[in-house]
Amino acid sequence: MSDGCGAPVQTALKPGVDTGDQVVLAGKVTGRDGPLGGAFVRLLDAGGEFTGEVQASPEGDFRFYAAPGRWTVRALHRTGTGEATVTAEGPGLHEVALTV
Repeated sequence: MSDGCGAPVQTALKPGVDTGDQVVLAGKVTGRDGPLGGAFVRLLDAGGEFTGEVQASPEGDFRFYAAPGRWTVRALHRTGTGEATVTAEGPGLHEVALTV
């Protein structure tokens, strides 16, 4: 199932989940009043180039499957934007908190 943009429906992943050999960047978009559902979340590579985009779930959850490296995750919502940088050195769940 997808959210209309070709990405799978976004759901929260529990810490300790087995991602096999996958690098997973996942988290939640929040604002002053709590989770921000519907935010557009963009993944940018180490050079700042656009790599992908998903729409956060109604609970603000998002995730990307990526290669090891340094990534910027940016949330765009009608109430503002937020950004975080994460370095994923290898497989596993790499949590990202985005505040707008």
